[in-house]
Amino acid sequence: MGKTVTYQMENKVTFKDFGLIEALQEGLDAMGFETPTPIQQQAIPVILSGKDLIATAQTGTGKTAAFILPILHHIASRQTPGVNVLILAPTRELAIQIDQQIQGLAYFLGISSIPIYGGGDGATWEQQKKALEMGAEIVVATPGRLIALLQGGKIKLDSLRYLVLDEADRMMDMGFSEDLLTIVNYLPQKRQTLLFSATMPQKIRKFSQQILVDPEQISIALGKTAKGVAQFVYLAYDTQKEGLILHILEQKPYEAVIVFCSTKDKVKSLFKVLRKRFDVEAFHADLDQSEREKIMSAFKSKKVKILVATDILSRGIDVEDIELVINFDTPNDPEDYVHRVGRTARAQKEGTAITLVNDKDRFKYSNIEKLIGMEITKLPLPEELGEGPSASQSAGRKDGSRNHPKGKRTGKFQKDSRQAKGHPSERTTVAESGSPTEGNRKPKYKSKRFPSRKNSDVIADDTSAKAAESSEKGEPKPSKFRVRKNISE
Repeated sequence: MGKTVTYQMENKVTFKDFGLIEALQEGLDAMGFETPTPIQQQAIPVILSGKDLIATAQTGTGKTAAFILPILHHIASRQTPGVNVLILAPTRELAIQIDQQIQGLAYFLGISSIPIYGGGDGATWEQQKKALEMGAEIVVATPGRLIALLQGGKIKLDSLRYLVLDEADRMMDMGFSEDLLTIVNYLPQKRQTLLFSATMPQKIRKFSQQILVDPEQISIALGKTAKGVAQFVYLAYDTQKEGLILHILEQKPYEAVIVFCSTKDKVKSLFKVLRKRFDVEAFHADLDQSEREKIMSAFKSKKVKILVATDILSRGIDVEDIELVINFDTPNDPEDYVHRVGRTARAQKEGTAITLVNDKDRFKYSNIEKLIGMEITKLPLPEELGEGPSASQSAGRKDGSRNHPKGKRTGKFQKDSRQAKGHPSERTTVAESGSPTEGNRKPKYKSKRFPSRKNSDVIADDTSAKAAESSEKGEPKPSKFRVRKNISE
């Protein structure tokens, strides 16, 4: 492995200091981007130097722009025909989001990109094939769909110079490791490989040794939530949660809220309750692509104020000004908490995150506090809901006998919760600050997952059973670019 780069913030660094080509810098100036984020400041010089890179940075830190900007600089400078860049993403939604950001940053360069993902109708498939035939320098793809194209001979990557793996940890969790090695077999040996991940478990490091060569390593604030997030917790029985959600949402007229549930069945159930009083939609894997795109468009335009969703929305969405994130269920993995909470307080703004913890999830809650390195403020339940479970109750009951409100209880939690003053809805937001947030290789790896297939045109990208819940679709491209001061994910 190459050396690890220790992050030290240089407050006076601007995008002009990177020496990007004039047309690319003009695009940044036109969009009002001046100061790079920590991950951009550290990663851009490494990528410009041509070295392989492993970068650890959570969502909302501007890591997408961190790899797009130097790659666009190289493509525009060298003008090599054919597909120059392959960016792999775990979900459709993230693939489309990355493509949208490329279109914005490459506006003055005449460089084209195309998102390749499965799960759509025949028209979507034909559109993707036609775009490939017309030519695109950058392809952003989900692994399964790309393999279908490669095995069908519909895409050639002989001219590829850059491979980017975004959200690598999530692709590993979704079972795409074999898929990625299959794809690597089709790529030229001489290339620059960049791996970006929100976390860096041992399996990622082991995997990176197979596809990267002497990489530099960068780690930015792993496991921490954004400074602008006010975090609160309620200890509540499952039977109290729906009433508590109603109470929270009635405190003020929110414009953008995401409520995360652990399963799509819970999403559907909570949606039925909330739709009686609020402008709300449910977002889950059972919806088809057109339905998801319609819902996301309505949410971005603030026609829908509240989304109830599974973790498919915890990464890979670019929605500004989300005021409130509610965890209806305590996340099983502390890192999932960080990603959920990362939907708010993006681009150095402020937001609120509230987690509902039942009597069986105290251990999960404790692990979250350990990961983020802080104690989350505890709030008392509204009087009309009765007393919730106390901290002294068992966190591991399997019979569910205590998973409902009973008489008054005492304990450290109740004492602590009464010390909390005010409701999180009373927080005010602040204006956005000025800091930006955003020779062929011979096959060496054999994949057992993908024998040769027929009818590849109908193969979707959900090749792993683990990916079924997470595979998503995204937004159509905007007709114009909004001027922002921040490059966010």
